[in-house]
Amino acid sequence: MRPELCKRLRWRPARVVVACALAVSCIVQAQESPLGATIATQGTTKGIPACISCHGAKGEGNAAAGFPRLAGAGAPYLKAQLDAFANGQRQSTVMQPFAKIMASEGRVAVADYFSRLPPSPDAHPANRDSAAPSDTGAWLATRGRWEQGLPACSQCHGPGGSGVGAAFPPLAGQPASYIPAELHAWQKGLRPPGPLALMPVIAGKLSEADITAVSDYYAGEPLAGNVKRVGETKQ
Repeated sequence: MRPELCKRLRWRPARVVVACALAVSCIVQAQESPLGATIATQGTTKGIPACISCHGAKGEGNAAAGFPRLAGAGAPYLKAQLDAFANGQRQSTVMQPFAKIMASEGRVAVADYFSRLPPSPDAHPANRDSAAPSDTGAWLATRGRWEQGLPACSQCHGPGGSGVGAAFPPLAGQPASYIPAELHAWQKGLRPPGPLALMPVIAGKLSEADITAVSDYYAGEPLAGNVKRVGETKQ
């Protein structure tokens, strides 16, 4: 073998190592991009206010105003909701204007930022496995009402409403006024139907009393900070 070829082959592994190191460095920098934190905590010069002004300093939501908890929700789900606000599939006089002027990379970054925030670390979900039929909220959440074709909320949204994967967001700890607003939106066709078009059908079978009961149930069911959402890996 010619000496110059041996020399070239001898240096090739080192070049590969350097290239891999640079690639890893770029990935780490992308994951630690401050864009999401900046939009969430400071807003932008284009007129988007800080997300935390409505959704709380730690993404915990605002029960009095009905703004939902974002902390710990899946990044793909949050990104999908911002996209839906931006293209008009999901209606909100508050969110639509901001989502429309937010660039796609901004939506990705904000979704990632809030998905990494832990839910309240001092809150622990109650054990409601022994729900009685008279406790409508707990019964619908954990057992459903199969004679009317209503599955338990926990079958999609996970035990205690902790959320499942990218498609089913957490319900635990959401303001009691937020869940009714969203269920009414599905009843009126103002929200995209979601996976398997389940939610418009489910919402259409719920009475006002059912909606109030299940919303109150989940409002009092905060998710512990050390509980991992079903279907997600620890980051």
